[in-house]
Amino acid sequence: MRKLSVFNHISLDGYFVSANGDMSWAHQGSDDAEYQAFVADNASGDSEMLFGRVTYEMMAGFWPTPVAHQQMPVVANKMNNGRKAVFSRTLSKAGWNNTTLVKGDLVEEVRKMKQAGGPDMVILGSGSIVAHLAAAGLIDTYQVVVNPVALGAGRTLFEGLPEIMRLKLTGSRAFKNGKTFLTFKA
Repeated sequence: MRKLSVFNHISLDGYFVSANGDMSWAHQGSDDAEYQAFVADNASGDSEMLFGRVTYEMMAGFWPTPVAHQQMPVVANKMNNGRKAVFSRTLSKAGWNNTTLVKGDLVEEVRKMKQAGGPDMVILGSGSIVAHLAAAGLIDTYQVVVNPVALGAGRTLFEGLPEIMRLKLTGSRAFKNGKTFLTFKA
């Protein structure tokens, strides 16, 4: 069975986007060489990337650009050439290279994907699908980068979770830029 993980940034006060939907704060401190190497290494896997519509549109608008290729060539290559799925009821097509548009029920479609052959999967961003899939017990691992910034308001990854979800910390790593990478198993 394919495994499903989440990779997301959160603020110190627990938000993955600010009250106005901004997440540019997550890119501050990216000039740390050790952190850049970590990001490039993390992007080198062959996991299929899963997105909700909002995150998909943001990623598809940035990663194919010359700026992305210049700033982060390894990550840009993975993002542009890797397998992707976008879950949306409103998109009519997914034009970004190697992307499948999935319109069915999120939970049922991910259950089918986990049963199918292929590489493991990772959700990038996409807080609304993280919350739904967490509630359904379909996420195996949570990878979270805690950023040294407080937003005061915003959306949490687990907004609307119907009950307490207990996780086990399986790894941690601190960077000089103040970011801390945490890995949890469900």
